[in-house]
Amino acid sequence: MADEFELYDLKVEVIAPPGATLWCNAKPGDWFELRGELLHLPPGQGFSIYSLAAVLPLLAAKQRATHPNDWMDSDAEIACPDPNCPSRLKITRLGKRVFRRADTTATVKP
Repeated sequence: MADEFELYDLKVEVIAPPGATLWCNAKPGDWFELRGELLHLPPGQGFSIYSLAAVLPLLAAKQRATHPNDWMDSDAEIACPDPNCPSRLKITRLGKRVFRRADTTATVKP
């Protein structure tokens, strides 16, 4: 129990106003899930590396429990990195997953 920790699984979904033109080849409703450290996309669906780059720095923080007043707990939409694109990437916390430190790192805890 002492070496266990929890992380949220996350879903990242493309959202956009109806009829909007998206320049990243995404479609509203495209998504991926982050389970632990692994990205999972539905079969046959891609995801723009530029959109991924915009959201990637926030994912590790979104996986962790935060104080209810922390903006990371409430803010969930990330703007597309293309200033001409009206889409957003919505991050949703799914269920929590339990990990063991010994299974995730070779570094021994002091």
